[in-house]
Amino acid sequence: MKIEKNMTIGELLKNAPEKADILLEAGMHCLGCPASQAETLAEACEVHGIDVEELIEKLNA
Repeated sequence: MKIEKNMTIGELLKNAPEKADILLEAGMHCLGCPASQAETLAEACEVHGIDVEELIEKLNA
């Protein structure tokens, strides 16, 4: 599965739960929050001040 920045966090975690560690390492510590489940990776990165392109690269490695 190719991970893209317009995917929601919920979609990512449902299809690739092993990627949660990468999100946590990047500073996204609210993965269980109901609101975060509907947030796209791009939106979450913006809120947390994370470079979305770097994160996508790590998630797809």
